[in-house]
Amino acid sequence: MFDETQTKIIDATMNLIVEKGYSGTTTKNIAKLAGVNECTIFRRFDGKKEIILAALSLPKWNPSLSEEDFVYAGNPEQDLVSFAKTYMAKVTPQMVKVSIGLRSAELEGAALPEILKVPEVFKKVLVKYFTEMVEQGKMKRCDVESVAIQFVAMNFGFVFLNASFGDKLIGVSEEEYIRSSVSVFLKGLEQG
Repeated sequence: MFDETQTKIIDATMNLIVEKGYSGTTTKNIAKLAGVNECTIFRRFDGKKEIILAALSLPKWNPSLSEEDFVYAGNPEQDLVSFAKTYMAKVTPQMVKVSIGLRSAELEGAALPEILKVPEVFKKVLVKYFTEMVEQGKMKRCDVESVAIQFVAMNFGFVFLNASFGDKLIGVSEEEYIRSSVSVFLKGLEQG
C-alpha cells in the first residue's frame, strides 16, 4: 500500500504526534526523524494532514475494531471479560496517545471520523449484547445505551490513565482490573 519511504514518513509523523501533538509536529521534524529530505515529504504527500489520514488507514496507527472481534456465549461475566480484553488489546496506551495528539483545530475534524469508529463499534456491540441479556433474563431491565456507554468509559478510562500515568497511578494489572471491574459492573445489573 505504501512504499518504504512513505512508511518512514508516516511512522515518523505519528511518533512525533504522540510526543508533541499535531500542532507541535513540523515537516522539518518529520523529515529529520524519517531520515528524508523535507521536500520528499511533499513529493509523497500533500501535507501533514494527508500523512495523518494515510496513517489512520494502517492497523499500526488505528485499532480498527469490528463487530466480528467480539464473540460471546451468553455468560455475562465471561463475555464482558472477553470484550474488555479484546478492546484493550486493540486500544492500547499508544492508540490513546495518538488520539490525544490528533486533537487539533488545524485538522478540522479530518481524523475524528476514523478515531470515532472504535468507540462506536464497541458501543454498538454492547447495546446489542445487553439487549439480548435483558431479553434472556440474564440482566435486569435497564437503559442499555447508558449501560453500554458506562462499560465503554470504564475500559477507556483504564487505558487512558495507563497511557497518561502508567504504574505511577495504576497499582493493578490489566487482567486484575478487568476481572474486578466486570464483577462490580455486573453486580449492578444482576436480576433479583
